Amino acid sequence: MAPELLTPLDLAFWNIESSGYPLHMGGLFVFDADTPNAARRAAGLLVARAARIPGLNTRIRPVLFPFGSAARRVAPDYDPSDHVHLAEPVRDFHAAAGVLMQQPLERGRPPWAAHVLPGAEGMSFAVLFTFHHAHADGMRAASYVLSLLDPAATDAAPAPAGAPRRRAADSALRLPDPRKLPGLVRGAVTDAGRAVSISSAMARAAWGVRSSPALTSRATGARRADGAVVGLREVNRIREATGGTVNDILLAVVAGGLRRWLDKRGDGSDGVQPRALVPVSLRDPGDASASGNRLSGYLTRLPVDEAEPLARLRTVREAMERNKQVGPADGPGAAALLADAIPPLGYRFGGGLIARSGRLFYDLLISSVPLRGADGLRLAGSPVREAYPLAPLAPGQSLAVGITTYEDRVCYGLLADAVAVPDLDVLARSIGEEAAELVAFCGT
Repeated sequence: MAPELLTPLDLAFWNIESSGYPLHMGGLFVFDADTPNAARRAAGLLVARAARIPGLNTRIRPVLFPFGSAARRVAPDYDPSDHVHLAEPVRDFHAAAGVLMQQPLERGRPPWAAHVLPGAEGMSFAVLFTFHHAHADGMRAASYVLSLLDPAATDAAPAPAGAPRRRAADSALRLPDPRKLPGLVRGAVTDAGRAVSISSAMARAAWGVRSSPALTSRATGARRADGAVVGLREVNRIREATGGTVNDILLAVVAGGLRRWLDKRGDGSDGVQPRALVPVSLRDPGDASASGNRLSGYLTRLPVDEAEPLARLRTVREAMERNKQVGPADGPGAAALLADAIPPLGYRFGGGLIARSGRLFYDLLISSVPLRGADGLRLAGSPVREAYPLAPLAPGQSLAVGITTYEDRVCYGLLADAVAVPDLDVLARSIGEEAAELVAFCGT
């Protein structure tokens, strides 16, 4: 496998990481165990399957050209058993996941891990999958996980995650063809104009924003994780009664959960409208095997200060409709596209500054991770009960929310700074309470 050059956004994720803010995403899958030794069987099966999945054996190493860049290369000493870890029995899967999410992945090895967590009662276990954001985006990470679980991989056949369709390194390590220079110049001018437009939109979006101290923190390095489950049937009933999309409802539930949480902790929610960055994948849904982050985003103010649940939902729906009219290539949420305008050496020497700049234009991340065709997932015969995506925290943020739909439930995965948000369990309960009140308001 030839070296595969990182995209500018991949390179940004690789260089802005710090010990206080590791840039890996996680997925906590909870299983019903059929026997007390199910977790040990699962760990052995993960090791065997990981040896056969293309891409999991690549690490990130610097390259000579372009200067300051890096590429994915097959690790010559790759051993899947170095990446699959069987823990001692735990009583709280979320608490264990929070501790593990604060530990950066080993950068000299392929940057992924699977932590198998046996339940103390012996009738359940969990697996925390972690992937560095420079190694995989949400769709690619989901493809890896599905390849490791029973429906997507069997002991007799390799997993379906294939080699990338496009080899960026094959052309990126050569000088450009002089005949293509006029087109490259025109593209550079277009990109510069887009950068000015996005930057202007970011500045306007920051005007008059009032967030909450609970949503900002210093880099303590400590993490806390928790989760909430909402019935998908109830969400669909709300959609039928109010219109809009399921995603609008899920965002509105976060807004209402934040309001309840702030009021319970005595911070107050008056005037609070935090800016939520909602990532948007630019990847072709049928191209989950391709490497490299292809991300933009929508930026929306969450109406935490709105007292009435249906009014919150209406405000969220209108804001998301405006975002969709502008599209993911423009607007303040498209900041990820500015990565193309920064040379590789800029990330090498200015990674810390770039990381801290995120706080200037958004207050929390709300990421939706699809698990397409994933009903009935199993590992070593044990069925998946819940699946919680865990999004990484950026400097200046103390809370990130991941959302996924699995079978008949919506799972909210919460990751927070453990010092700034010691009461994350209260927020998890508040999300459930908000969904229940929306159902009641809709008379469903």
